[in-house]
Amino acid sequence: MSRTMRIGLMLTFIVLQVITTGCWGHREIEDQSVYIGLGLDVGSPSKFEQEANEQGGHYPKMNTVTVTVQIAPAGSSQKQGGQGSPSSGSQGGSYQNQQLTGDSILQVFRQFALRNEPPLVGLHLKVVVVSSELAKQYGMGQIFDSIFRDNDIRESCLVMISHGKASEVLNSQHPGEIPAFRLRDAHRNRYRNQKILPPVTLVMLENNVRSKSSFMLQNIVSAEGEQYLSGAAIIKGETNKWVGELSEAEVEGLSWITEKKLGGVVKTYTIDGRAITYEIKNASAKVVPIVSGDDISFQIKISSEGRLIEDWSQPDITPQQTTVLQKLEEKFEEQARKQLGQALYKLQNVYHTDAAGFGEQIRISHPKVWKKVKDNWDDIFSHVPISYDIKMTIIDYGSSKE
Repeated sequence: MSRTMRIGLMLTFIVLQVITTGCWGHREIEDQSVYIGLGLDVGSPSKFEQEANEQGGHYPKMNTVTVTVQIAPAGSSQKQGGQGSPSSGSQGGSYQNQQLTGDSILQVFRQFALRNEPPLVGLHLKVVVVSSELAKQYGMGQIFDSIFRDNDIRESCLVMISHGKASEVLNSQHPGEIPAFRLRDAHRNRYRNQKILPPVTLVMLENNVRSKSSFMLQNIVSAEGEQYLSGAAIIKGETNKWVGELSEAEVEGLSWITEKKLGGVVKTYTIDGRAITYEIKNASAKVVPIVSGDDISFQIKISSEGRLIEDWSQPDITPQQTTVLQKLEEKFEEQARKQLGQALYKLQNVYHTDAAGFGEQIRISHPKVWKKVKDNWDDIFSHVPISYDIKMTIIDYGSSKE
């Protein structure tokens, strides 16, 4: 064999050794404590922490924030049973929740290492839930500072607000159900119900925080171990703090202009108090910013086609009764205008916050104007005239009428 061939074979061998070698720094997922849900509440030490403190298990800190981690699968968390680590878990043992309190989220996670072997890893974190009480006291930039910096946590992680305690949202009474997974998947029902907000990921949250933009987060309530998506939390751009909520009906109203693909229903009542329901089949909305000198206004045009899906007043209505249908369409339009008007009134006159993206329309259509107003946009938005026109057409009457 020639010297050239020997050198070639040697180089080939070296290259193959490099490209076929496995990852020597890998960690088996079965050998890790993987947390998939994170809850952040106003600091309140648990009974375990209080008892541990009495026995000398404490360090210098203030009780600023209580951190709840949801660990799954159960097999990895059950390994800590011999340490006497208290936790709450599902009836089916599919997850385990643990809590610690402190004034530094990163340090709190390091404290979890005193209770867990192996230590916690956040590579598979699905959702972060922040209580409204904590978000009232501290800006989202403060709360999420260490999370934004954490290379282990994926930017696709979702962020939500809890009306009550975030720790309660991370509990479930259904055997086998993992709350973090359920919360992650809840937004998939948006095509069925316009009360559900578009999901906000960690990277979207960081962009809003850095740009000091106001925005909405999905609000969650918890009752008897079940989670319920209810309304929206308003985060004001200037402070990045929670300033209030929109009701489910108000979120429905705003969805006409904030959703690209709208699904759901519009329900209203006839003069005699009987329910009638319109199912949205398709909808389109156009928000037109109008700039005249220093004056800014908006014109909203909404159109929708849908189905008269339920009628408790005149169940025998037929397509030939055009006069009746027109009156029903007017009823649905009136209800949609009412919901949208209530939401806009609250944003402009109660919270003085543009959480619906009107500023983005100015930025796109009139970039020079936006540069002048962006630093004070929330205050300007509070006094901006907004007009809207809604047209709803009944094109279908259900299978019984075809």
